[in-house]
Amino acid sequence: MEQAEAIAGLGALAQPTRLQLYRLLLPYGAAGLSAGNIAERLGVAPSSLSFHLTNLVEAGLLSQKRAGRQLIYAAQPATVESLRDYLAGLAD
Repeated sequence: MEQAEAIAGLGALAQPTRLQLYRLLLPYGAAGLSAGNIAERLGVAPSSLSFHLTNLVEAGLLSQKRAGRQLIYAAQPATVESLRDYLAGLAD
């Protein structure tokens, strides 16, 4: 992991809604949840949610896939593991 990637990941998680979003999705694994389901569970307006989801996807913390008319988001725990390793000096 490069320093810029670490900063992007840490910055993305350093916001309460995005941290809640990541933690919400983690137990669902690769199956993830739809954007509508996430909005309902977190009580976040769709326009605000879209902003936060985009930020997490761009930081590599979430994946996004289309299922029919829905967008499904899933946590990418390998990115957080890489962040942990980077912070611990285990990866350059």
